[in-house]
Amino acid sequence: MYDHIGLRVGNLDASVHFYTAALAPLGYVLCSRDDSGAGFGPKGQPALWLHLDKGKAGNGAHVAFRAPDHAAIKKFHAEGVKAGGRDNGGAGPRKDYSPTYFAAFLIDPDGNNVEAVCS
Repeated sequence: MYDHIGLRVGNLDASVHFYTAALAPLGYVLCSRDDSGAGFGPKGQPALWLHLDKGKAGNGAHVAFRAPDHAAIKKFHAEGVKAGGRDNGGAGPRKDYSPTYFAAFLIDPDGNNVEAVCS
């Protein structure tokens, strides 16, 4: 639904490491990278932009990525934790959202709440 999202990050290397690992199971790759930022999305179509900003950290944003299936969500969570993300809700059903909602949540290196979901 969205065209692109930009997040400010304090450590570009740590964020690129985290998003490369966490988004790979969802089919997203690093499309672009320079000293000031990086873009992720389907190959050749970056839609998540990370911008280096050494300023004061904000309260964090929430970004949810569509996943093809439950296995991809489980792998998103496992790979994201291994790459420096913090658990914010393991892979599983979220019946309080809807009867078929299945998701996992991570906190990225800059405090953003990142979700993978399928329903």
